[in-house]
This record gives sequence, C-alpha cells and structure tokens, in this order.
Amino acid sequence: MYEHPKLTAFTAALDALFREVDEFLEDEWGAVYELHPNRPRRGATANPEMDGLFEIIPDFTAGLGSERGRGYLVSFRAATLHTIPRAEFEFLMEEAAALAAKKLPEFFPGRDLKIVRDGKRFKIVGDFFLGEA
Repeated sequence: MYEHPKLTAFTAALDALFREVDEFLEDEWGAVYELHPNRPRRGATANPEMDGLFEIIPDFTAGLGSERGRGYLVSFRAATLHTIPRAEFEFLMEEAAALAAKKLPEFFPGRDLKIVRDGKRFKIVGDFFLGEA
C-alpha cells in the first residue's frame, strides 16, 4: 500500500510529540497510581504507548458530526486498576493537551495547528495539507 511520504513524516512528528508528552506525564505523575498488573513498567518496551502508567495516542478522525471537523483526537488512558477521580483525570488530560499545544510549533513549524476541546476529549485541528502526491 502506498503512503504519501509527507504523511509518513507528519505521523512520525506526531508520534515524537506524544512521546515527549508521555515522558513528561510519567515523570510528573507516573508514581501516583499503581500500574495495572498486566501493563509493562515504564521503559520495558520500545514504545511508550505500550508501557508505563499513561497511554496518549493521536487518532485521526474525519470529524463527521463534530463542530470542530477533522483532526486528531487525543486519546488518553491511565493503566491502573485504581479509580481516578474524574476531576483528577480531567486535570491530567488538560495537562497533556496544554503541553502538546505548547510543543506543536516545535514539531510542526509553519503549520497552523492547535488543540481544541471536542466534547470530552481534545483534538488537534488545523492545516493538515500534505501537498501534491
């Protein structure tokens, strides 16, 4: 299957951005809750999405039915058996979104991207133009 080389580069930058966000959250909050017994400890895998307390993944959506349109939903999960109070979980999501928003210009210079609230989650919206194939 053919994938546009600029999409490959965009996706790699997005992954790198969320790796940094994950590292920050793990440093700041990784010891607050006990890790799920089936989840590998932080650093045990090559991908931080697969280990440690937090999983932060951008998922593309066409935005059908959304006032914000297409973009990348920021999926946020804490891998623990403990109940995280809603207000605390919301705070962690907001912190992840704020850090990602701050770093967007660093990872995507010259692009007009921002993070907005879209329902219960955050979404990256803006200039996703890749140019001609």
